[in-house]
Amino acid sequence: MINPKLISNFCWWYFFLILATALAGVVFIYSANHGRPEAFFRHLYVKQLYWVLYGLIVMIFAICVDYRFLNRYAYLFYGLTLLALGYVLINGVVASGAKRWIRIGPLTLQISEFAKFALIIALAKYFGGDRSQGKYRLRDLFIPTVLTLTIGLMIASQPDLGTAMIIFFLFLIFITAIEIDYRTLLKLFSVGIILTPTFWFFLKDYQKTRLLTLFNPELDPLGAGYHSIQSKIAIGSGGFWGKGLLAGTQSRLNFLPEKHTDFIFSVFAEESGFIGVIGLLTVYLIIILKGLNIAYRAGDRFGFFVALGIVGSLSFYIIFNIGMTIGLFPITGLPLPLLSYGGSSLITNFFALGLLLNIEMRRNIH
Repeated sequence: MINPKLISNFCWWYFFLILATALAGVVFIYSANHGRPEAFFRHLYVKQLYWVLYGLIVMIFAICVDYRFLNRYAYLFYGLTLLALGYVLINGVVASGAKRWIRIGPLTLQISEFAKFALIIALAKYFGGDRSQGKYRLRDLFIPTVLTLTIGLMIASQPDLGTAMIIFFLFLIFITAIEIDYRTLLKLFSVGIILTPTFWFFLKDYQKTRLLTLFNPELDPLGAGYHSIQSKIAIGSGGFWGKGLLAGTQSRLNFLPEKHTDFIFSVFAEESGFIGVIGLLTVYLIIILKGLNIAYRAGDRFGFFVALGIVGSLSFYIIFNIGMTIGLFPITGLPLPLLSYGGSSLITNFFALGLLLNIEMRRNIH
């Protein structure tokens, strides 16, 4: 029998806001590809609509099963994710020079999208336990550091530098949120700042080129700087009111690359204009603020850290994707949550947001 308290605690407006945003993504994926001669691209919106339906099924599952069930099997889930990432490195599907996907029947899944939530759950289990020995010190962070580095390095070696960067920032969110000694926190940030320049020597040539063209895209306007230049042209040409649905010239004339995935925001901005961008950013802000409210009111520490990790992940994806399209950050291939085309991204976002609803529903139920 369903507990009436669960139904009364369910946030229907949040659910419908998430669904409406995902359906808007289907519309703009259609708009981005409607003029292309290739049938594959013209029908991507249909595939995305199916992914929305699959995502809803996953979301309902995430809502119905008590989120505390994940606490018991967090490390098992993390271990299975490592095995899946290992399989990707050995026998993954290669596309655009990266080995990030596995094929299961007709489906192609990007395991790194699921891996970040495996890390969130594992870190939430570690930090969510009863803390009776005072503040965390450096030695207490050894296990979470190993958990983060292991999964982050495996993702970076695919290579998927964007998602690996998200993994690193998630770790920073957790150690900032815990009861940590301020001297330990100061040491960690100092070491991080000192070591940051050394990462340049571990980057591949194309990644270095992307960083250089970030500051001056005109260095290579037909190569590494092309994406950034065309994206900014598309966003700027939208003006205040936008050119209208299906009327974006940068998109329709195929000047804008990866327009249904990495640069869906550029398509949206060109067609809906400044007023549409403000509306979209407001929707994302509501989703994030409501997520933070859920974390604050969570019924236990595990729920708090899971919600915080989910909100942090969504926030970084939004910030880095939009920042990438307007030239503030290098091109990393990070999708825009709920709007970009891609089954793995959409399903993991629906699952994560379903967990948020789950945590709020059970905040007063023990």
